[in-house]
Amino acid sequence: MSGSVPNEVLLIDAAEVSRMLAISTRTIWRLLSAGRFPKPIRIGRSVRWKRDTLVDWIAEGCPEVK
Repeated sequence: MSGSVPNEVLLIDAAEVSRMLAISTRTIWRLLSAGRFPKPIRIGRSVRWKRDTLVDWIAEGCPEVK
């Protein structure tokens, strides 16, 4: 399968988010608990974020999430 997945459906795990933002995975979980990070999508026991959601959040200046 050589086709690429469109960005809007690309789901990334905490390790990839960590690399993308250059922060530790522990910091991701702390920000999430403080309501300062976009909520993930849970699929069974897996936790993933939509890449586009994170890109938009960064573009908006990383505002607190309500």
